[in-house]
Amino acid sequence: MTPLRIFTSGQDWSANPKAMPVQRKFLIFGLMAFGQFLALFDIQIVSASQRELAAGLSAGADEVSWVQTAYLMAELVMIPLSGYLARALSTRWLFVGSAAMFTVSSLLCGLSWSIGSMVAFRALQGFTGGAMVPLVFAVGYTLFEGKQRAMIPAILGTVSVLAPALGPSAGGFITDALDWHWLFFVNVLPGLAVAGSCAVLLRIDHPDPAMLRRIDWAHLAAMAVFLGGLEYVLEEGPRHDWLGDDTIALAAWASLVGFGLFVERAVFSTSPIVSLRAFRRPIFAFACLFNLVIGFGLYASIYLVPVYLAQVRGYNALQIGHTIFVVGFAQLASTVVAATLSQRIDLRWMIGVGLSLFALSLWMTSAMTSQWGFAELLVPQLVRGFALMLCIVPSVNMALSGVAPQDLGAASGLFNLMRNLGGAIGIAVVNSWLQDNTSIAGARLSEALGHSGRVAGDSIGVLAARIGPDAVHSGVMARAMLGRLIGREALAMGFDDVFRMMAWMFITALVLVPFCKIDRGPPPPADAAH
Repeated sequence: MTPLRIFTSGQDWSANPKAMPVQRKFLIFGLMAFGQFLALFDIQIVSASQRELAAGLSAGADEVSWVQTAYLMAELVMIPLSGYLARALSTRWLFVGSAAMFTVSSLLCGLSWSIGSMVAFRALQGFTGGAMVPLVFAVGYTLFEGKQRAMIPAILGTVSVLAPALGPSAGGFITDALDWHWLFFVNVLPGLAVAGSCAVLLRIDHPDPAMLRRIDWAHLAAMAVFLGGLEYVLEEGPRHDWLGDDTIALAAWASLVGFGLFVERAVFSTSPIVSLRAFRRPIFAFACLFNLVIGFGLYASIYLVPVYLAQVRGYNALQIGHTIFVVGFAQLASTVVAATLSQRIDLRWMIGVGLSLFALSLWMTSAMTSQWGFAELLVPQLVRGFALMLCIVPSVNMALSGVAPQDLGAASGLFNLMRNLGGAIGIAVVNSWLQDNTSIAGARLSEALGHSGRVAGDSIGVLAARIGPDAVHSGVMARAMLGRLIGREALAMGFDDVFRMMAWMFITALVLVPFCKIDRGPPPPADAAH
């Protein structure tokens, strides 16, 4: 069979996807991984351009924050739902439909005329893009075996880390070079290419349309309320005093009730939207817990370092991108290492080393001062980038290696959901930690200056003398400058405390590693799970 025939053949491989030609497997996997990259890339692409979005849509700061919140809420609902829809519609048509609708919604986002229309289109974009994330994991484990399969978690782990990390820098560059509309227009041609190619190539299973008539709508509604409400609480809580705000408290109660009904329907429904059967394997539960911790550290660190560089050092989006890009190089360097080790050593040793190195990188970062830049952050970021692959690769193998083929979609959805939940929890928690620790550090610095009144007075006098001869005006400006200096130093100290607390969290997770009994055997036959 010629290479062109391999890529364009309409042959149906659903009876035995592993028999597909290797070149076709890698082409399909590459296209799907690129679709996953687009979906994850768009989570953070607007974060560095919120001022431009607010100006273009005549929106306030609180309103424009919903451009990101709406995407995350909708994506969080779709990720676990994708396993059920893949069985009902087939992996081919769910992925193609998701890529196509993601492209259409991206175009609509770029054409938005108000903040309301933007939020609605971003929710649609997140919901449709969310299906692409877990499907590529499931397809990778369906198509590949042996050494080829060992590369799947390494490649997808790199995509999962690089995409959200590149989003803010790329978004800032696009906005500076063109305008905010192109944050979304850049998805159109790649999205069409992915959708069209997968429509031709992705033939690995058959649909079961009867499942659409058996949907447990109560389960679907409970899941949407549970995950959507939780994401709302986590996104808005740090800005609005958590449960002290009536709307957040109501969302929290709705999410809790939704969670209870979600679990009840998952256990007792004859056709649950999300099957929890994968949790019967203890190793899957451990892998999900590790993924929750990894998601916390991954997204929190991706969030914190740019915030430090912007608020403490005053860097712009391009400077931030130049400073943090080294994480990606370390991840790429560790991809092959992690994939090779996953076939040769006990995965517990691997994830133990990964968690330890991640904790070390966080501990090194906790020594930051207000003067840190590229040189000082280089080693901690290289260690963190290398550690991520040593954490992600074994956790993916723990979660999906022993899962029956018909359960891969549901298991992949649950596993990826845990990482996204960890990220949402992580960003919310570190925001609260940062606010609290900065306030404490500021109070301590002010108290120390109060006890050393002469030093503070001398400093204000020196600053005032440099500003100008007008004693009253210069004194006011000098006090303001000293206040800003104290605020900057307190913020840097607050970042240090947050990174230190995150390091202890990863050290604590090491306690679980010895209890993970790795199952390297083949997955159970198709009828074993029924």
